Amino acid sequence: MTDKEATVFILDLGSSMAQSHSGREQSDLDWCMQYVWDKITDIVAANRKTLCVGVVGLRTDETSNRLQDDDGYENISVLQELGPMTMSSLRSLQQVVAPSSTISGDAISAIVVAVDMIDTFTKKLKWIRKVVMVTDGQGAIDADDIEDIAKKMNDSKIQLTVLGVDFDNLEYGFKEENKSSIKATLKSLVEHCDDGVFASIVEAIDEIDTPRVKSVKPYKTYDGALTLGNPEKLPTAMNIHVERYFKTHQAKPLGATTVVVKADQAGGSQSTQTLEGDEMEGVEFSAVKQARSYKVNDPEAPGGKRDVEFESLAKGFEYGRTAVHISESEHNITKLETTKSFSIVGFIPRDKYEPFLNMGDVCITQARKLDTSSELALSSLVWALAELESYAVARIVTKDGKDPLLVLLIPHMEPGLECLYDIPLPFAEDVRCYQFPPLDRVVTVSGQTVTKHRLLPSDELTEAMNDYVDAMDLSSYGIDDEGNPAEYVPIEDTFNPTIHRINNAIKTRAVHPEKPIPDTPSILLRFSGPPKDLTEKVQANIDALVEAAEVKKVPPKAKGKRRKETVKPISGLDVDALLGDKKETISPDNAIPEFKRVMASVEDLPEIEEAAKQMGSIIKSLVTESFGDSKYSRAMECLGVMREELTNMEEPGLYNAFVQDFKKKLLSGALGGDRRDFWFKVRVSRLGLIDQEQSEVSKVTAKEVDEFYKSR
Repeated sequence: MTDKEATVFILDLGSSMAQSHSGREQSDLDWCMQYVWDKITDIVAANRKTLCVGVVGLRTDETSNRLQDDDGYENISVLQELGPMTMSSLRSLQQVVAPSSTISGDAISAIVVAVDMIDTFTKKLKWIRKVVMVTDGQGAIDADDIEDIAKKMNDSKIQLTVLGVDFDNLEYGFKEENKSSIKATLKSLVEHCDDGVFASIVEAIDEIDTPRVKSVKPYKTYDGALTLGNPEKLPTAMNIHVERYFKTHQAKPLGATTVVVKADQAGGSQSTQTLEGDEMEGVEFSAVKQARSYKVNDPEAPGGKRDVEFESLAKGFEYGRTAVHISESEHNITKLETTKSFSIVGFIPRDKYEPFLNMGDVCITQARKLDTSSELALSSLVWALAELESYAVARIVTKDGKDPLLVLLIPHMEPGLECLYDIPLPFAEDVRCYQFPPLDRVVTVSGQTVTKHRLLPSDELTEAMNDYVDAMDLSSYGIDDEGNPAEYVPIEDTFNPTIHRINNAIKTRAVHPEKPIPDTPSILLRFSGPPKDLTEKVQANIDALVEAAEVKKVPPKAKGKRRKETVKPISGLDVDALLGDKKETISPDNAIPEFKRVMASVEDLPEIEEAAKQMGSIIKSLVTESFGDSKYSRAMECLGVMREELTNMEEPGLYNAFVQDFKKKLLSGALGGDRRDFWFKVRVSRLGLIDQEQSEVSKVTAKEVDEFYKSR
């Protein structure tokens, strides 16, 4: 099948398309263009020169087409010649798509213009040819030569699709009485075409939200010999010429590209700008080119830093806190010298394999094309594995120098296809073994086995859970076209919400830069939760399960000032003073426990301020005295405890004042030199200002917190 596709859209721009019908707020033209823009943006996103688009305007005020010298081709304009579609073309097309002030223009003649465009562009080459007309069927039409036009389209293998505004559609309950002969003529033309579609555009618009899964062409990951034994030394060794392709591959959302506003639009100068690049087509941005420089400390250089070339750098591997250098020549020893190969190393019974060992995407291995002996040999291997209920384990190196992989070869047979599916297996270093206590019994320290315990489910709870799981079974909850029970979540109807939501957002922004992104389509959220009617149906099972499990609502965590009253002895004596345990100063060696003890016993604001002041001094001294980052962990722990305790005491102002002054001293070098690395730890741990969401008495907003984390 060819990858080259030429599509011509015929857009009815007559004055009648500016009206609104069927209770819609949008005009008929704007409503129809949802479908057209969706199709065109898909082509733009594909970014392939072999996907070509042309646009013809029907019932336009002007006349501009190659056949305009002949009668019957008035009020037909070529809005875009057939060719690759880009964002610039999309922007230009948006400016000319608007309702005209005329009702003149022949739809059949517009189809002839589109056919002429396709024939001229594609010549006799192998292309997929399509003509898509969007119209309300209101203009005058010449019904002559319909059969000849249909024959021409069939000879050129052109697919004709006519989508009409409010055309008959029984599924949507719409049927127009006393239809004009224009719609009947268009339908007759479509029926004479071998590959024609005549439908209401409401169907096409409703299918816009349904994701179109992109089919990717298979490509070879390996082409060579599949061996068992060494064919060079053993004449009886197996040697089959095979080809390996991807069967499944992970789909990922589109990646973003960093851009910068062009200097002439931003009003700035490029004299000091390093973010330069080629202009990105169709938008007011420029691409960003990144530059990286390397510096080393040099007291004799200006500013104490000296630039070094990338070629003069050497790799250092971390060993503890030490960088160990290995030269490039010695580093080559660590690389495996592998050659391209695909060899079976052993076999295992099917029932001994655990599915959790699967490590990646599935590939398919077939015999080399047009190689009868290889097809026969691979067929024998596949049938032997199937009959013995076994799998093969193979080692594969796809190219010379590549890391080897262990794969599991699984036989597969169907009419016209005998192959091996393979999936990567873990090496010994990839396997982690963990032991967990059994779920059905408790083993005591003395070795006794207990089957009834507070940590084990009771018989009533087990039965209630079984009933609930059975009631929530979705395997046959769906209904097929014939009304029979079917699977509720078929794999072909499940879509990745992340990928398709991002695609929808990008397409919307490409066509309507100023409009907000619409809500997530319901089809992407269809399986985000259980069916509502099913949950209502099994509410009795849920109630029984809640009762058997003794589920109780956890009260929300109380917010407010911690008023922990100190228990006073009956004698009224100060026990802490008598025992010598009461401390007014906080020791740096035991800062956290002593700070918590002080905060638990304070009674007024001055005592809280004094404790916070002492803790702040300890944090600053830890950072100042730290050799490198040796004391950073202690300082971070103290900072976190100070923040938590002052939040609980509803005194966020004390912490906010401290952390603002702390940031200034960190970035100014007042705490023993350059301590920006410690500030980075504070940012990552989000130990900055306390905002109003964390403490109701705080005067700091979330926006001020975000600004605070930006180093200046």
